[in-house]
Amino acid sequence: MYSFILAFHSLIRWFVLASLLISIFSAYRGWFLHKSYTQKDNLIRIITLIIAHTQLIIGLWLYFISPIVNYFMHNFKDAVHNRQIRFFGMEHVTMMITAIILITIGAAKAKRAVTDQQKFKTTAIWFTIGLLVILSSVPWSFSPLISRPLFRSF
Repeated sequence: MYSFILAFHSLIRWFVLASLLISIFSAYRGWFLHKSYTQKDNLIRIITLIIAHTQLIIGLWLYFISPIVNYFMHNFKDAVHNRQIRFFGMEHVTMMITAIILITIGAAKAKRAVTDQQKFKTTAIWFTIGLLVILSSVPWSFSPLISRPLFRSF
């Protein structure tokens, strides 16, 4: 089961990134070109939020069944000095929860914004910050210290 959830989590990351990029592009475009905030813009915001929260739930599920995290929790004094174990036991989960909180705050503030420009601006800023946090905390295949494959098989 762990391998399946890990592969699923790895797959869903691409949906998170794609939806964030689409949302951010749409928000900056609407903000800078003074567009009207349409139902389509609202739907993009909602879909991005749903995908991000789905990924969070899958990630938390994975966190609680992960053998790496289990080792981290039971051997904290030693594990905290091992970069890879510390990354998955503490850093990755903290940063990803932070990113989802930022995205959620941005989505809520955009929903409550009065003008179309405020909605676009709020979405653009908060989602961009969330994306940057995510990009800094994904174990990319090209990362020198924490490297994982870009795609995992089921």
